[in-house]
Amino acid sequence: MKHKILVTGASGAFGSLTCIQLAENGHQVVGTLRSLKGKNEAIVNGLKAKGVALVEMDVTNEDSVNVGVKSAIELMGGLDTVFNNAGIGANGILECFTSEDIQKMFDVNVFGVQRVMRSVIPFLRQQGKGTIIHTSSCIGRVTTPFLASYSASKYALESLAEGYRAELSGFGIESCIIEPGGFPTGFMTGMITPSDTNRMKQYGEMASLPETSINGYVAYVESIPEQRPERVAEAVVNLVNTPFGEKPFRTVVDFSGLKQTIENYNKVLNETTKAIYTANGVANLLTLNKD
Repeated sequence: MKHKILVTGASGAFGSLTCIQLAENGHQVVGTLRSLKGKNEAIVNGLKAKGVALVEMDVTNEDSVNVGVKSAIELMGGLDTVFNNAGIGANGILECFTSEDIQKMFDVNVFGVQRVMRSVIPFLRQQGKGTIIHTSSCIGRVTTPFLASYSASKYALESLAEGYRAELSGFGIESCIIEPGGFPTGFMTGMITPSDTNRMKQYGEMASLPETSINGYVAYVESIPEQRPERVAEAVVNLVNTPFGEKPFRTVVDFSGLKQTIENYNKVLNETTKAIYTANGVANLLTLNKD
């Protein structure tokens, strides 16, 4: 079955590669970018050459999201699947991030998702069927030093995804989360860093550790042949091609040693979620309406 798919964050490695692989699999794809010009021009041309339609959308602006979603639906003549992929990272000592720094990241990773969801859900509810896929992270529920602010945004995204999964299941809308490990992409080198450099000086030698740590990690994942963004795109395509109602809620994509540990964590969380829903008499909300 061929799907009509909206992909946010199409300028990034995960987004652009996913758009291309979906199009190559015969799906109809609209990718969104904040701008089709400037630094994105080469990516735009490459996507268009693969048959991917593109619309400008800034997920931090509600009007832009609503116009972009409307345009995407018109271009495809409908909408089956939404891949919430737009996101930015942050790396640095937590105290040194101002509230504005963290708000900037949450505006994309959390509020941006909510804007997109509020724009697409009425359409999907009305047609009684749809698929939502979210890009989270292997550190979406695990916190590591210097990446805590980024993890916090993904913790929030995971919670939104859990909530939507339950509240939309009765409308025939299935929810999925992709949890990638760290991959050697521009995302890793384009992270937000703390604005409060004066506060940073108070940490002495530790102030240099976030940059040293991320550089070392990038070098490590670059040394792993399979740890490439194409694997994430393949995982999304596999999800899209999996029959409706049979998709796993969480899919871990990692070849750096995290996969089994995170999958074990997910299994325990899944059982805990079932127990809590059962205790509260709402276990039925975990069952997707396929009618």
